[in-house]
Amino acid sequence: MALDSRNQAQVLVPRDPSSQRSFVSPSKRIHVVQDVQVFQTTQAYRDIVTFLLQLNRAVVPRKTPATSSTTSIAQSWQLRGDAVEFSEPVRRLQLLLSKLEAIIEEAPPDQGPRRFGNISFRKWYRTVESRASGLLAESLSPEVLQAGGAASDAATAELELTAYLLGSFGSPQRLDYGTGHELSFLAFLACIWKLNGFSGAGPGVEERGIVLGVVQPYLELVRTLIKTYTLEPAGSHGVWGLDDHSFVPYIFGSAQLSPAISESDHTPIEGSLVGAPDPSGVAKGNIVEKERGSNMYFSAIGFIYDVKKGPFWEHSPILYDISGVPGGWGKINKGMIKMYNAEVLSKFPVVQHFPFGSLLSWNWEPSALPPGPAAAITSLNPAPSVSSLIAGPGTRAPWAAHQLGRPLTGGTTAPWAARATAFPEASTTRAQVPASEVLSMPPPMQTTRAPWAQQQAAPDDSNTRLPTKAP
Repeated sequence: MALDSRNQAQVLVPRDPSSQRSFVSPSKRIHVVQDVQVFQTTQAYRDIVTFLLQLNRAVVPRKTPATSSTTSIAQSWQLRGDAVEFSEPVRRLQLLLSKLEAIIEEAPPDQGPRRFGNISFRKWYRTVESRASGLLAESLSPEVLQAGGAASDAATAELELTAYLLGSFGSPQRLDYGTGHELSFLAFLACIWKLNGFSGAGPGVEERGIVLGVVQPYLELVRTLIKTYTLEPAGSHGVWGLDDHSFVPYIFGSAQLSPAISESDHTPIEGSLVGAPDPSGVAKGNIVEKERGSNMYFSAIGFIYDVKKGPFWEHSPILYDISGVPGGWGKINKGMIKMYNAEVLSKFPVVQHFPFGSLLSWNWEPSALPPGPAAAITSLNPAPSVSSLIAGPGTRAPWAAHQLGRPLTGGTTAPWAARATAFPEASTTRAQVPASEVLSMPPPMQTTRAPWAQQQAAPDDSNTRLPTKAP
C-alpha cells in the first residue's frame, strides 16, 4: 500500500505493466474457522480493505471554493446525477452489466411449484459462465486480459478475473445470494484496478465513477436477480442481520451524506452534509421513496421496502437501531466500515468460499498484525501499514451465543449505536441504554433477545413495553 500525500488516504497500487508477473487459477484457502484469522494477515485482505476505503473516501462530499473568501460550498455526488463523468473503462463495465441483465430473458423463471429459489437461475448462471470470456473481451482491454500470458501455455489475468466475476451473482447450487458474493464483485473491481484497467484521473475521480457507475448498477442487477429467481439470503442471521443480501451500499451511501472535506482533510467520522436527510428517515416510507433515487443507502433501504412488509423496526431492527445514532452520517459511515470487517471479512460462513490467486494473494502481508481474535477496523485515516486498520476484538451480535463459557468474537450489532431502539407505538423517544447493556451476552441455552428488549413491566405501567424475543 502507498500513502497518497495529496489526501492522506491510502490507495491500492496498480501493478507495473512492464513487469513480468505470473497468474494462477484462484483457489479456496479458508477451510476452517482458524483460517479466517490467517486471512486477516494476507496481502489479499490488505488490498480489499485498502480498495474499500479508497472507494469510500471518493464519494464523501468535497469542499469547493466559493465567491467569498471566507465561505465554501460542498460538492456532493448523487445517483443518476450529472456531476460524475464516467470514463471509458467504467462505461464498458456498465455495458457488461447490461448484457448480463439481458440474459435473464433467455432464462425466464420456472413456473412450477417450488419451496426455495427458482431453478431457472442455474440456466442463467450457466449461460453467463459459457459467455464469460467473450463478455470480458468486450469489457476490458487486451492489455488487461492478456497480462502475464507471454508464453502460449501461461495463465493470463482473464483466468483470475473470471473467477471473481462468476462468484459475484450468487450460488447456482444453493440458489442464494449474500455478502460473500458482493465481496467477490469488489474483488473483481480491485483486480482490474491492480491491472491498470481504469483511467488515471485525479484523486477520487475514477473511484467515484466506479462506485456510482459500476457498483450501483451491479447492485441493481443483483436485486433484479433476487426478485426474478427468488434467491435466498446466503448465511443470513434473519432479523438480526444488517441486510439479507448486501452491505456495501450502506457504506458508500452513508459516505455520500457525510460532511464535506477538502482533499487534505481526514475522512469524517461524525457529522452530516448540510441538507442531508436525517438518518431516522429510513423508517419513513415517503422519505425513502424521495431519497432512493439519489443515495445508495436509501436505495438499499428502498429495496427492503419492496420485498418486506410490516413496520421497519420489526423486520430491520439493526438498521432501525442505527438510524438513531446521534453522530450523524459520518459516525454511521465509520461504524459501517467496522461492522463490515466484523460481519463480512471476519466471518467464516461468508469468506470460506473466497478464492485466492496472484492478484489477491494468500501470501503473508509483512505489515499485518499477528493472527489473533477477529479484528475491527478502527481508523478511516490509515497509515501505510495495514496494522493501523485493525485493532482489538470485534463486538458481538445479539444472536451470538456463549460457547464453552466464552463468547464468540467478531460479531457486531452496531456498537457505535450506543442507545437502544423503542417500539414506535410505545414511546416517542428512543431509550438511552449503556453500551455495556446493549452488547451484553445472554447466558448459555437462553433465548437471545433484541438489544432493545427490557425487563417485563408491571401490569399497570402502560408506558413500558413488554419484552420481545428474537425468533
